[in-house]
Amino acid sequence: MSLASFQDLLDAARQQPEPQRLLFVFAKVELPQNATAEQRERFENCEGGTLTPSLCVDKAPADIASFEALVEESKTTGQDWDMVFVGSLSGRGGIAPNADEAAQPLRFMVNAINNGQVAQFATFNRQGGVLQFG
Repeated sequence: MSLASFQDLLDAARQQPEPQRLLFVFAKVELPQNATAEQRERFENCEGGTLTPSLCVDKAPADIASFEALVEESKTTGQDWDMVFVGSLSGRGGIAPNADEAAQPLRFMVNAINNGQVAQFATFNRQGGVLQFG
C-alpha cells in the first residue's frame, strides 16, 4: 500500500476488517560518534546519521485526530524527534489489541530501528511528509 499522507494511514487503519492499534516510535537523527569527514558531510546534507529511538507510544486510530494533534501531544513529553515510524497491530474477533499487547511489538520496532531495518514501517518526518527508505 502506498501512502501519500498520514491521513491515508489513519484511513487505512480505520477501514481494516479487524480493529487496529497503531504503534509509534519517534526517533532522532544524530551524527554517529567518531564520525568521519564523509559521514559529517552526508549528515549536514540530511543524507545520513544514526537513528536513535526517543519515544514510543501506542494508540487506537480513533484516538488520533490528525498528525498535527500527534505532534502537539508529543511535545508534552519533552522528547525531541525528527521522524516517526508507524506499525500496526491487528485485533481478533472484533476486539482491538490493548496497550499491554502492544508493549512487545513496540520493543521489536525499537530493535528493528536500532538495526537499520526500517523499510517495513510507514515513516513520516516532523512536518508529516512521507519518508521512504531504500
